[in-house]
Amino acid sequence: MAAVCDDSGLEEYTKDGTVDLKGNPVLRSKRGGWTACSFVVVYEVFERMAYYGISSNLILYLTNKLHQGTVTASNNVTNWVGAVWLTPILGAYVADAHLGRYWTFIIASVIYLSGMCLLTLSVSLSSLKPPPCGPNTADPSCSTDATPLHLGVFFCALYILAVGTGGTKPNISTIGADQFDEFHPRERTHKLSFFNWWMFSIFFGTLFANTVLVYIQDNVGWTLGYALPTLGLAISISVFVAGTPFYRHRIPAGSPFTKMARVIVAATRKCTVRLPSDPKELHELDLDAYAEPGKYRIDSTPTWRVLNKAAVKTGPTNPWALCTVTQVEETKQMLLMIPILITTFIPSTMYAQINTLFVKQGTTLDRHIGPDFKIPPASLAAFVTLSMLVSIVLYDRYFVPFMRRLTGNPRGISLLQRMGTGMAIHIVIMSVASLTERRRLAVARENGLVESGAGVPLTIFILLPQFVLMGVADAFLEVAKIEFFYDQAPEGMKSLGTSYAMTSLGVGNFLSSFLLSTVERITRQRGHGWILNNLNASHLDYYYAFFVVLDCLNFASFYVVSRYYVYRAETTHQEESMNDGVLHLNPKP
Repeated sequence: MAAVCDDSGLEEYTKDGTVDLKGNPVLRSKRGGWTACSFVVVYEVFERMAYYGISSNLILYLTNKLHQGTVTASNNVTNWVGAVWLTPILGAYVADAHLGRYWTFIIASVIYLSGMCLLTLSVSLSSLKPPPCGPNTADPSCSTDATPLHLGVFFCALYILAVGTGGTKPNISTIGADQFDEFHPRERTHKLSFFNWWMFSIFFGTLFANTVLVYIQDNVGWTLGYALPTLGLAISISVFVAGTPFYRHRIPAGSPFTKMARVIVAATRKCTVRLPSDPKELHELDLDAYAEPGKYRIDSTPTWRVLNKAAVKTGPTNPWALCTVTQVEETKQMLLMIPILITTFIPSTMYAQINTLFVKQGTTLDRHIGPDFKIPPASLAAFVTLSMLVSIVLYDRYFVPFMRRLTGNPRGISLLQRMGTGMAIHIVIMSVASLTERRRLAVARENGLVESGAGVPLTIFILLPQFVLMGVADAFLEVAKIEFFYDQAPEGMKSLGTSYAMTSLGVGNFLSSFLLSTVERITRQRGHGWILNNLNASHLDYYYAFFVVLDCLNFASFYVVSRYYVYRAETTHQEESMNDGVLHLNPKP
């Protein structure tokens, strides 16, 4: 690789404050860029294979092997997935405040792998799982409940895994984005495409899990079906560690929660103090404090002016009584994203149906392809992956250049417009799902299969439209969501910003559990439950129609919130002059 030089002919150091593991400045030509990102991307392919190798088919293991009912199993899946996506808040805190992203990731990876190993043992050893059931076994009706030991070991392994992912998820994508210098024009351009190709690579691993691993679990055995993801995770960690000499790192900037708490406390203590008419009278450090790489000064903005009181000089100068304008603006940036975050909860609830009710629907349909092959129900999730891969490529290669010419926006359309498009598609998805389920129930009634709960003579591919559309929606919403929360977070809080996207999925899954339990209980009390173990006697069509209403209300809320959202100041590298060599943050156009 040719060295990148500055105007003096010397090799150029990065300007964003990144360092090596020993804290030394790094040369742009030696570390970072797509070379470093290649290790991160390969890691993610294998890690996604491991995670989705467990989550995609988990509901069938709970119902078929641990003998749990539809609602119980669905809620156990969504509660665990919710924990997987919420623990990144803790991982982001540890990374930003104490260990840094790299070491937090390494330690969490060991925990993650430990959980995977224990999970594989729990489905392999006869003493840790219920006895075989079904035809020609001692338990033909599969009525033997799993013991507390069986459940304890299995769920202990799942939640150890969840703790591990809490340290890997918020940091791996941020480590990848850190390999591009915000202050270098070419690297800044590459960073715009990073998240699209990041998601593209993720779903290669997901595709393998939803096809090959799911088939092995259904037709060969759960031992091999879980051992392969465990091996894949071990390989992915090894690949990531191999890339260590090429990574750029950021020095931990302190706890973002402490920084935000100081601003809120200081502003509260001075709630009766009047703000000065000139923002320059607010407390800020000298320019010299922001002259070194990685330091960013943010000018005062008129949004949420009440927080500006934290920077009013009244006497006490301890950190809990007086904050700088930059600290105030960083806190505003994180708080301003919360209304947007809340509007992503409902779409995340819709996404939770892929590995729960959508899969259970598939078990009731004709899964034959030819005389001998039966497609695993969870394999339909592969079509989410495929449609997302195709949509991302088309979006990045054709849609963005076309819209860029129309709007002048480097991204084609804004991140919030991209998210809103994904939310609109979610309304269509649940409408299609409701109509499809109504058709399935009609065929079940016509063939007298309501009471028996037997398979319905309809091909499983009638579910295909809702899976394909979910992939298209993800290409808009999920990619934009990750990029939005990373892009809009302050420089010292990028891991926390990324964890916002994870929090969205976590809360969405817990919300799915709450809605499923609540709707099942209320409808059962009124005479006929919408969600029963026998899906032919259920009314999932009503449940999905209820989701359509929620999606419409949520889209209206998102529209209002996004109209009033003010994008954060954008980092720009001003030309150095005799009196100002500082990196400023100026408003985006």
